[in-house]
Amino acid sequence: MSLPTYEDFGLTGLAPAAEALIGLGVLVAFAWLANFVAKQIILRLLMAKLLPKDGPNPGKVVAYLANIVPALIVSYGIRLVPHLPYAVKEVVSNVAAALIILIIAMAISAGLSFVKDLYDRRPDSANRPIKGYIQVLKIVVYAAAAILMVAALIEQSPLLLLSGLGAMAAVLLLVFKDTILSLVASVQLTSNDMLRVGDWIEMPELNADGDVIDIALHTVKVQNFDKTITTIPTHRLISDSFKNWRGMSESGGRRIKRAINIDQNSIRFLSDEEKAGLRRFKLIEDYLADKEREIGEWNAGLGEAAREPVNARRVTNVGTFRAYVVAYLRSHARITPAMTLLVRQLEPTAQGLPLEVYCFTDTTAWGEYETIQADIFDHLLAIMPEFGLRIFQEPSGLDFQGAFSE
Repeated sequence: MSLPTYEDFGLTGLAPAAEALIGLGVLVAFAWLANFVAKQIILRLLMAKLLPKDGPNPGKVVAYLANIVPALIVSYGIRLVPHLPYAVKEVVSNVAAALIILIIAMAISAGLSFVKDLYDRRPDSANRPIKGYIQVLKIVVYAAAAILMVAALIEQSPLLLLSGLGAMAAVLLLVFKDTILSLVASVQLTSNDMLRVGDWIEMPELNADGDVIDIALHTVKVQNFDKTITTIPTHRLISDSFKNWRGMSESGGRRIKRAINIDQNSIRFLSDEEKAGLRRFKLIEDYLADKEREIGEWNAGLGEAAREPVNARRVTNVGTFRAYVVAYLRSHARITPAMTLLVRQLEPTAQGLPLEVYCFTDTTAWGEYETIQADIFDHLLAIMPEFGLRIFQEPSGLDFQGAFSE
């Protein structure tokens, strides 16, 4: 069976140019009709009947594949158009073949995105993201597609092109240096569980302090607490150090580590009257009783020498205050007893004697944590004068004004 000719339709005596134009018009119309049928009828029916309406669906993959139909018609139909130069037919056919390869590559890329969307619905997807691996696969697909497209355009075997890549290996390594570094970094970050979406990280040298919102092949996006976005090259997270607060979040408690600077001129021994006055503090009632018994036994062992105050042990206001802070923290409802709790003196400085509070709250929520910490130090700063202690503070203009007025 032969194909119909122009004589079959009564189109005799047409000039070759007119026949070529009519043939091109018929080819374009047929390709358009095939595209319309594939996309508007078959594709819509398929998506309505078979593809899921909720969640990710491969509709984009099918839509890309539908574009192959008109490209195939053009690729093979162009050879049937009469009076066209052979070179034109070959160029159009080769371009259509290259276009088909590109469409297939785009369909595969959409399929990989569909796989990623399905994976992201898993509950453990945030712990081990695959976005970086998907991007690597897309790069491989498009690189292979580029080689096949060039081979189709010049009508040469792809192996011929691949054989010349050996000489370009150094250039390719230079061009894709960041991609290779990022790929290795992504594998290390994922395999060692060093980073997840949602982690709070700090990287001061790159001005990053916030939550990780995206982990890609080349970059990691961090939304800082001021709502700005910092983009970090993935390989920098391996070559440089960063702090991940995930351990704190998972522990259920957040550390308070802050010191109060005490004016060293206010540190002294407590008199008997002051000790009696401090017994009204229920938190240190047992401490004072135990301390007096311990000191009494010690001083009794000194005999007559204990009559001199310089030889005897005595209770200090700073030591009693430190015991009060410990008792106060242990009785605090929002300080967890399951983690380290201590109050210690640091090395004295020109700014006074630092008394450091080291404990953990029972929450990791930032707002609650700051409220608990502020409430604790509000109380400690206000209660210090009861122990005869003063906070160290650099002299201000008001201090000089008072001194000169005297």
